[in-house]
Amino acid sequence: MKILTDKILSLSAYSAEIDIPLDKVDIADWLFTLPEAEYLRCCPPDHIGAGTTTTDDGRPMSINVEMIGTALVVQHYVAEEATPSYCRMNSISDVFTPVGRTQVNVIWELIAEGIEGGRTRYTNRVTSHPTDVFMDFIAAHGQTFEQAAAARQEAGGDHNRRETPLFAASIARRALGKVAAK
Repeated sequence: MKILTDKILSLSAYSAEIDIPLDKVDIADWLFTLPEAEYLRCCPPDHIGAGTTTTDDGRPMSINVEMIGTALVVQHYVAEEATPSYCRMNSISDVFTPVGRTQVNVIWELIAEGIEGGRTRYTNRVTSHPTDVFMDFIAAHGQTFEQAAAARQEAGGDHNRRETPLFAASIARRALGKVAAK
């Protein structure tokens, strides 16, 4: 399978501010210890299931199952970078549509930045690229790339807009819980 990195299927980035100093935030810790029930609370009813595992060579992974628009998407996110203030996750995602199954590449970036007043801005950036499998799939179903990209942009953007503030609040709760535990 080939990822077509020169084409963008969708791109969205939303931010939310939390009343936690940046030095108390640990996105990687949050992501790889996130209980499934908390994941479900971060975008109801779209979020269906989540868990963590590793690749064969030991890299951390986050497996997320969610509805994005009319598609059931199984994300197989592998950590390319995982730090307290930045995670870059890369997935070949299985997409189950009403007309069949295909695959896309999704880059999920989770970003924390310190802002005025000892607060943190959390940004959730999601970039999707088509694969050659996806391009064959849409061609077989009479859809152009532009049509597919417009639909994915609308559905993915709406999903990201709704989950970002809930992810930020969850990250803040995790940070507060760690501070209280000390």
